[in-house]
Amino acid sequence: MFVYTVKPGDSLYSISQKYQYPLNNLRMVNGLHRDNITPGQALLIPSRSYTVQQGDSFYSIAKRAYISADELLRANPGVDPNQLQPGMRVNIPEISKEYITTFGYTVVRGLPSDIKQIEDFAPYTSLMALFEYHFYSNGSLSQLNVSAEVAAAWRNHMTPLATITNLTPQGFSSSLTHQVLSNPSATERLINNIYQLVTTNGFGGVNIDFEKVLAEDRELFSSFLRRLNQRLKERNLITTISVPPKENDNIPWLKGYDYQAIGSAVDYMFIMAYDWHYPGSEPGPVAPIGEIRKTLDFAVSKVRRDKIILGVPYYGYDWIIPYRPGQLPVTLSAHAATTVAMNNNVPIQYSEEYKSPFFYYTDTSNRRHVVWFEDARSLIEKALLVRKYRLGGFGAWELSFGLPQGSWILTRFFRVRKV
Repeated sequence: MFVYTVKPGDSLYSISQKYQYPLNNLRMVNGLHRDNITPGQALLIPSRSYTVQQGDSFYSIAKRAYISADELLRANPGVDPNQLQPGMRVNIPEISKEYITTFGYTVVRGLPSDIKQIEDFAPYTSLMALFEYHFYSNGSLSQLNVSAEVAAAWRNHMTPLATITNLTPQGFSSSLTHQVLSNPSATERLINNIYQLVTTNGFGGVNIDFEKVLAEDRELFSSFLRRLNQRLKERNLITTISVPPKENDNIPWLKGYDYQAIGSAVDYMFIMAYDWHYPGSEPGPVAPIGEIRKTLDFAVSKVRRDKIILGVPYYGYDWIIPYRPGQLPVTLSAHAATTVAMNNNVPIQYSEEYKSPFFYYTDTSNRRHVVWFEDARSLIEKALLVRKYRLGGFGAWELSFGLPQGSWILTRFFRVRKV
């Protein structure tokens, strides 16, 4: 497997011929429904061999394949790296792969496509979090009919999780969380209701997604998670939590999340390693690699590595520039972002600092835009972090956005743990 970055004058056909890789496969792997491509676009080519091009070296080929030059040398004992000639075939070796737990969010919309999405992602998913139930101030829960989705998950050897949030019509609510956690009877009722929900509806566990937890609720929140996990363990059910990324414990708006206490209370901790730039912020990379590294450095100092799941975004944002406070960007999938670049005939750029693609374009109203999103290159960089830090898993928000090359990248670097 290697990544090719489209150059001016390239066509899908010429790339397929250049690397002796079937055109239809090239389309399928990269989610292309037409043959349009744009300079700077990253194309994944999951071939076990590489056709040498003019100017290639063992180092440049290894870099494209995300392996070391030494690994490439060992896989090609009969090839002299100093005598590479265009047209030569170089073997790309398999790499050692550990089992990991993969985590996917799917928003339940009550449509037939819900089941198809679950089935499509089944080979690559260990835990399927069905989004979402939310709680009320008295500890009761909203209703959601997910019997078909739960059955589809089990049938396809995934563990379905009930996602419980503190969402309200106004968004994630700190005050609602505080109201429940500071009321012992409401907290106990919420734990009992989650237990009843999970056991009655056939879930394999729960995902807690309480966002914007207040600093004053730090200990109450960790205690709630411990008690919930203890209750669910009576039926061998798992407790997972989604937490915001943090580089230390001194960030005022993130003090509600005690990584160490949370890590000891749950089975898995899904770090939402995204939205460093978000609706309401100025434009920039959604998941910059440097910030993710800092988050993981902190996380592994507080939480067992095998409990940590690195969560990545399958989306990006399209901002109008110059940025004006209150002017929100459009959220779009990786595929939609690439389509915008193609439709506007603009090249995609790639930040080596952030390991993230972006591009500029001008719309029909003559407004300037910048789009930051994810592609095969940025996803591979995050997969490599999971390997480097020896984390327990890899996950994504949200599967319906899709990232066509995602499943190929996942199975290149990991084995997926299944029920």
